[in-house]
Amino acid sequence: MTDADVDGSHIRTLLLTLFYRQFFDIVDRGHIYIALPPLYKITKGKQHEYVSDESEKDAVIARLSKNGTRGLEVQRYKGLGEMNPEQLWDTTMDPASRRMLLVTIEDAIAADLMFTTLMGDQVEPRREFIETNALSVMNLDI
Repeated sequence: MTDADVDGSHIRTLLLTLFYRQFFDIVDRGHIYIALPPLYKITKGKQHEYVSDESEKDAVIARLSKNGTRGLEVQRYKGLGEMNPEQLWDTTMDPASRRMLLVTIEDAIAADLMFTTLMGDQVEPRREFIETNALSVMNLDI
């Protein structure tokens, strides 16, 4: 479980590298899940919704703003520590409402190459990967 922002993504990458390199069996057996906490809480009156990205946020704002924007509040979470215990339970820990992603390895050779390229000791392959893929980045947190 990491924050929903880009810093949380970096921490998640470090954790996945640890699990992949040191505890491969639990990854291979399907025992690793990624928690998908919300990035935003959108409130209007007594109604609130949690959303995970910009497009979802825009859609909820549009829907809640049909009768005007008065009382509409958008809160961007800086991290999980910013949520009170009830919010953390409702959004990220409650089995009835949480969103999680199972980590699977469909191609072990490709996964190993990717971990070696991005998290290995050699800088040049990482730089080349970034330069090659920089313009195709999706979900950039700006």
